This record gives sequence, structure tokens and C-alpha cells, in this order.
Amino acid sequence: MDPKDTEDTEEFRLPRSRQANERLHAVIPGGAHTYAKGDDQYPENLAPVISHGRGAHVWDVDGNRYIEYGSGLRSVSLGHAHPRVIEAVRRELDRGSNFVRPSIVEAEAAERFLATVPTAEMVKFAKNGSDATTAAVRLARAATGRARVAICADHPFFSTDDWFIGTTPMSAGIPAATNELTVAFPYGDLAATEELLTRYQDEVACLILEPATHTEPPPGYLTGLRELADRHGCVLVFDEMITGFRWSEAGAQGLYGVVPDLSTFGKALGNGFAVSALAGRRELMERGGLRHSDERVFLLSTTHGAETHSLAAAMAVQTTYVEEGITARLHALGERLAAGVRDAAAAMGVGDHIVVRGRASNLVFATLDEKGQPSQQYRTLFLRRLLTGGILAPSFVVSSALDDADIDHTVDVVAQACAVYRKALDAGDPTPWVGGRPVKPVFRPRA
Repeated sequence: MDPKDTEDTEEFRLPRSRQANERLHAVIPGGAHTYAKGDDQYPENLAPVISHGRGAHVWDVDGNRYIEYGSGLRSVSLGHAHPRVIEAVRRELDRGSNFVRPSIVEAEAAERFLATVPTAEMVKFAKNGSDATTAAVRLARAATGRARVAICADHPFFSTDDWFIGTTPMSAGIPAATNELTVAFPYGDLAATEELLTRYQDEVACLILEPATHTEPPPGYLTGLRELADRHGCVLVFDEMITGFRWSEAGAQGLYGVVPDLSTFGKALGNGFAVSALAGRRELMERGGLRHSDERVFLLSTTHGAETHSLAAAMAVQTTYVEEGITARLHALGERLAAGVRDAAAAMGVGDHIVVRGRASNLVFATLDEKGQPSQQYRTLFLRRLLTGGILAPSFVVSSALDDADIDHTVDVVAQACAVYRKALDAGDPTPWVGGRPVKPVFRPRA
């Protein structure tokens, strides 16, 4: 290996971030409040700890500036400290944030949400996606009188709660009896889903899935799933945590024209502020209310679910998306980035190894080895080169705060990373360029 290949990474040090990571691990299990933000997801000793952010850029505690992708795990789609959002939040902070009775802001936020997502008839807000998806499952079980939940096996995450986490390699602490109530169906395969529903005839309360991810739904798939749910008497739940706003202001259901019984939103809804939503048909949602004669459902009841400043943030986000055409901008930026990365990879002879996937507004990348298999070692090599070049990119998910210069710089850095990637492929072993232990998958049974 040419010593020049490692000169830039040897000079790139994050001493303050390393110290801060030690502080984090001393007081916080995992060193972060979300496993996907853990330092095990980054090259060894190269996990920056953030000081602040503005627009599409963040600064670490060592003073380095990065162009950031996947901001806030896809939640900050307008960029950090967006003026319209911050101003809306600031106004509410001066008026108090939580009261013993509902604030009028709750009505305003609900009405705004339902105007933005007209396929829903009622909405209830919470603080995180897990609470919303679990509330959807509980509501489906109550409405159908059934216990089983059918999740899409091809989608990585639905909730921190037992009904989902019990299906992952991190199932410690969850009773086997709970796990037995969750079954799985493959995305895009209506025949397999119908077989599952027939096998568990009259037992499945709901089908829950992301309507789209890094692949578009096959023609007729979502419509067919809607028909299957109706025929088998189960509730269709769309997890729109990611697709909400990024696919269209009304989510994937608005784009593809298929209406679920229930849907959950979060992430982009608050541009980094803590707000999520469970929305759906009035007949179902009202079971968690007071104006019905059925058995009551403890749907969502959160002390901080209706903090006025977070709801104000959500309203400002929706206004900004509609008035400024944010979804279209996200797609345009993503298309420019994807084309640049693909061209750079092809030019360096690694187009079959660094693969950009997904809708333009929600791009991810795969790092493949000599045999075309996913490789954590090659991902580590790639991430190291990106970080050295000032790119913080666990994915290539764009925010609307990026500009053409940011995209151009990203592509330049990617090209440099691809040159090293090619050398590692030719050597048949990326180890000399990895710089320590490889990055690790989030879901694994042992630390």
C-alpha cells in the first residue's frame, strides 16, 4: 500500500470527540440515545460528536465542519435551525408549552395536519414513532379482537416495543410468548401475504409496513394489499415515518393513491423537534376517544405529546413544504447527487461496488466487496474517506438546505474515496485502509 493513501486519514484526528464519546458512554448506555447514532456505526476513533449545526452543515467539538446527510436520522429535512421553524417555536415558547387542559394550538395543528394529509380523518400527536406505531397495533387489536400482528419482513424498524423488537437479534428481555404473536410477510409478494393470512385465518389484527423504501412498490402491490386486508378483515397500517413528506406532503399514500386504515408520521414532521402522529379513519381513531359506545382503548396519552412549540414546528414544516415546494427540491438535489456519485464510482471502476439506491429524496448506499456482497469493512473504508473530506454521511439522504456547491464537493470527495476503494479491491483485502475495527450493524445479539 502506498503510504500516501493514508496520509490524510492519519492527519485527521478527533481528540475532543474521542473524549466526549468516553463521557457519553460513562453516563448513557450505548453512548447515544439512538442506536443508529452510536460510535460503533462509524470508523474507530472517527465518530464526531456534534457541537452545532446550521443549514446543511454541522460542526464537531474538534472544530471540523461537515456537509451532513441523513440529518437527525432523516428528521431534519429542511436543514438545521430553519428560520421559519425556529420563529414558530420561539413564538410559542414565550406563551408556555404545556397546560392542564388542551391548548388551542392542538386543534390548529390537527386541522393543519389533516388538511395536508386529507386521506386521514383524525390524528393524535405523540413524541416518537414507536409510540405511534404501537398505538396503531393496539387499536387494530382492539378493533378486530385479534392478537397477531403481521409485519413486513423486509423493512428494518417499526418500534422499540416488544411486538417488534422481539423479532430482531436484540430480543433479550422479551418473552417468547410475545414474539409468537408477531408474524412476517415479504414486501411486494401478494401471494405470500395471502398465504400468511389464510394460514392464520381470523387471527391477524393488522398488516404494518412502510409503503415504500429503497425500492418502489411493484405496480398494483399497495392496491392489492388494501384488497387483501379488506377481504381478511384486518387493519392496514402504513408506517410513513420516512415516506411522510419526503415522498409527498401527504406521504406515500398521497403519492400512490392507496388509503390505509391507519398511518404513522414523524421524522420530517418536526424538522428535528419531537413530534409524531397517528392518523386514520374516524371509525377506528374514535375508539381511543370519548364519543363512542365500544370498549375504550388506551390509545395515546403522553404528558408531552402536545407541547405547543413542537406542534408549532410541525405546522411551520407543513407550511414550508407546501409553499416552497420542498419535496420537489429534495428530489432534484437527490437526483443530482445520485448521478454524480454513480458517475464518480463508474469512472474509478467501482460502479458495481458502491451502489446508490432509493428514491431521490431518500438515498442510501451499499458497499460491496470483491464478490458483490455487502461488506462492513468496505463501508468503514468509504466512511473514513468521506469523513476526512468533510462529509458526514451514514446515508445520502438529502436536506433542502444543501446547495449545488455542497453536492459538487460531496461528489469530489466520493471520487477520491472511490480511488482508494479500487486499490483495496485490487489488493483483495481492505484491511490496510480500514484503520481499526469495522463498523457494526445496529441489530446484533452481542455488543
